Amino acid sequence: MAHLSFASALLSLIVAIVASLAGGAIGGILVGGRTLGNELAAMMGALYGPLAGTCGTLVGLVAIAIIG
Repeated sequence: MAHLSFASALLSLIVAIVASLAGGAIGGILVGGRTLGNELAAMMGALYGPLAGTCGTLVGLVAIAIIG
């Protein structure tokens, strides 16, 4: 079983933030692109996307730290 180091936790958190930014922007365009315009929908998606992505990653990192 691998141990969770500070560097790997920080790297996974950074990757999760970048992925949730991109996913939120794409999701915002798909959901509200016609109504709001693609630029505004992408900005709103990139703003609200990391809320769930970062929280979920932090919960997962804490669980791995407790278990491992």
